[in-house]
Amino acid sequence: MTEKDSKFKRHGSRYKARRRAVDILFEAEFRDIDPVEIVEERVTLSRDHDNQVKPVPEYTEQIVTGVAEHLDAIDDSIAMHLASEWRLDRLPAVDRAVLRVAAWEVLYNTEVPNRVAIVEGVELASEYSHDKAPGYVNVVLDGVGRDADVRLADAAQAQREESEARQQQEDADLDAMIAGVLGEGENPHEGGSTPEKAIE
Repeated sequence: MTEKDSKFKRHGSRYKARRRAVDILFEAEFRDIDPVEIVEERVTLSRDHDNQVKPVPEYTEQIVTGVAEHLDAIDDSIAMHLASEWRLDRLPAVDRAVLRVAAWEVLYNTEVPNRVAIVEGVELASEYSHDKAPGYVNVVLDGVGRDADVRLADAAQAQREESEARQQQEDADLDAMIAGVLGEGENPHEGGSTPEKAIE
């Protein structure tokens, strides 16, 4: 076993699921079909052991479906961080697949820390692609990660502002309600007889 083989053997089930997702996305682009269709096909075939098709890990399904649903946003985010001499459509197809898998994790899977998604993406590039790929994949994914951090910060700020505005409105509504109750109770018998006079 080579040192490279040994290195990748240490990875767990999530890394294997990412590799399978890269394979499916690569195949989908090569065949020009929806990657979700490939997943569904593999899932169906794997139910019959005679087909000798490996079951598709649940996390692979999640990645492929997520990439398919958010492909335009993912590609835009990747393209923004490519060097001027690189274009997404001119990259090797396997590099696009690796970048899409890792970018989806960074942008849409809050269960995976950005650093983990980036490191795993770089290792996938090391395994699948040419010598220069890990370097630029790292740079691109770092940029995507910064974008994700900014987006999360903006979303958190917007949520805080919305919460504060809602609280201010609730306070104003409560103040108005209290003022209305007090206003009604200041002269409860204005214009009428007092209880004493009514008794007389």
